[in-house]
Amino acid sequence: MVRIAIFASGGGSNAEKIIQYFEYHPTIQIALVISNNKNAGVLGIADRYKVPSQVIHRKDMYESDHLLTLLKNYKIDLLVLAGFLWLIPAYLISAYTNKIINIHPSLLPKYGGKGMYGHHVHEAVKADQSAISGMTVHLVNEKYDEGDIIFQKECKLNQDMNATEIAAEVLKLEHKYFSAVIENYITTHINRLK
Repeated sequence: MVRIAIFASGGGSNAEKIIQYFEYHPTIQIALVISNNKNAGVLGIADRYKVPSQVIHRKDMYESDHLLTLLKNYKIDLLVLAGFLWLIPAYLISAYTNKIINIHPSLLPKYGGKGMYGHHVHEAVKADQSAISGMTVHLVNEKYDEGDIIFQKECKLNQDMNATEIAAEVLKLEHKYFSAVIENYITTHINRLK
């Protein structure tokens, strides 16, 4: 069984789709949800699906081995970032080399990097009057949004669309593809994950 921890900071719509997708999967389990926000909607989602959850603080992430111990205790094989806004520290990347996947709401490398998340991305896409946007699933390294790309999917934009409408189109792609991309990554890299 491959055990996944989902990291999320907000409402958790992608996390919910992932939990639903793998709820009855024979070889992949969502074993833990981690948030850096005690008020995050994702915690309620985890509770509803009976997935254990933990709230972490900055010191847990950057100043101690608490997080790594937590992941080891839950026997986590793969980390999935689904709207998690903190930079992943080097010790965690080292412990989970090629085992941390992130989703980003643009076609990287465009509109990536520090500060480029959520509405900031979609406002930048709108400001550039881009004809396309999309989503990227990538491995995580020490820099924001610069890890190897696993999957990208684009959507065409209408010039009349505002940033909120662009966000909705990209979110449709995320909900449609992210879980299957995770599953495919696991099945093609199973020996590396266990």
